[in-house]
Amino acid sequence: MTDQREKIRVAVEYIRKKTTAEYPVGIVLGTGLGGLVKEIDIDFALDYADIPYFPISTVETHHGKLIFGTLAGKKVVAMQGRFHFYEGYSMTQIVFPIRVMKQLGVQTLGITNACGGLNPGFKKGDIMLIDDHINMLGGNPLIGPNDPEIGHRFPDMCAPYSMRVLDIAEKVALENGIKVQRGVYVALPGPCLETRAEYRMLRAIGADVVGMSTVPEVIAAVHQGTEVFGMSIITDECFPDCLKSVSIAEIIEVSNQAEPNMTKIFRNVVANL
Repeated sequence: MTDQREKIRVAVEYIRKKTTAEYPVGIVLGTGLGGLVKEIDIDFALDYADIPYFPISTVETHHGKLIFGTLAGKKVVAMQGRFHFYEGYSMTQIVFPIRVMKQLGVQTLGITNACGGLNPGFKKGDIMLIDDHINMLGGNPLIGPNDPEIGHRFPDMCAPYSMRVLDIAEKVALENGIKVQRGVYVALPGPCLETRAEYRMLRAIGADVVGMSTVPEVIAAVHQGTEVFGMSIITDECFPDCLKSVSIAEIIEVSNQAEPNMTKIFRNVVANL
């Protein structure tokens, strides 16, 4: 047994002292998007600090709890706070909770994030369904020895985001009168926001939005055979010719304003899985 698999086993063993239920849906909540937890009928919650080998969330807006409960009739396990490369964690540490979720029965993983808009057709407050990504983090959680018990050495990334679930999300948005965009997410390490020249480059290579997360978790999920659905809230407009300074407080404020629509979509997607 590899060291990683042993750590996963120990973490799962600890959680299984609290529950024997299977949780088919996993959720990762991004910056300013923890409100979805209010929609979950919570059975119990665990602090990351209490779970063996779990990293500790160091970002102020990330609560650092693993929530277990029911959403839209489905058993779910939700990360209220995620981990980022800029916090100093390794890629293996960042995706560790995704590995644990797999062992708790997660078949579909829903990921949310706050991001900056690069596409001039997008505006602040828009919701974007992620249909592809570009990895510019400078790392990959699959680098190093591969454990075939966890996943294939060379996973195919031709469609990392489930077309099945994307179709459900677009239908849900239409039925609820919510405008959604669809596009490509690019991940950079952060924590600084990008320069005007960097925004021009990112748009030129095909990105619609930019953020500092999500991609490692998606790669790990695809590697282990977990279906993925991703959704972003565009919190600021990264248009280099009219770029304005933005604060984290402003980003969180926009996230909070757009969150009810995102929550409505997410809840209905889960109900239709």
